[in-house]
Amino acid sequence: MKKKLLTFLVIIVFGSIFYVFYKGLEESSIYTPDIRVKKDIPVFKSKDFFSGESVESSNIFELDKMYLLNIWSSWCVPCRQEHPLLMGINSRTNINIIGMNYKDNSKNAKDFLKELGNPYKEIFIDSDGIIAIEWGAYGVPESFLIYNNKIIKKYIGPLNEELINEMKLLIK
Repeated sequence: MKKKLLTFLVIIVFGSIFYVFYKGLEESSIYTPDIRVKKDIPVFKSKDFFSGESVESSNIFELDKMYLLNIWSSWCVPCRQEHPLLMGINSRTNINIIGMNYKDNSKNAKDFLKELGNPYKEIFIDSDGIIAIEWGAYGVPESFLIYNNKIIKKYIGPLNEELINEMKLLIK
């Protein structure tokens, strides 16, 4: 009798644990990052990528202009994959692409742009990653579509043709 009771209790305990984990897997929104549409862009100070001069966000982002802030690094493989798309956006749209060079070696970043081209209107440096955290970035690459100093859409991961088409629809 004790063996049957013990077996029954073990089955109940493991069944309960399994049920809790199973229900946790169904609730996928727990792990989905917040896109934060219509959030004001953070105010920050940084250094210009090429000159090293101090820049302020209020001098970068103007009202009534569409911007795409792209967080990138030379060591980031997906950044290399999305770079041709950024070059295409730069040549085919009226979106001003701003680059945030994230935790990167200056020489490697300049070599990256020399090799693949520079789609950015301006680039600023985020050597310690604090500015990216203020934007709510989780890593690289990430991009933010901005209009009137508000984030319209956040793109986590590398851009692709589908996201570019979505972006074009949002602009219209």
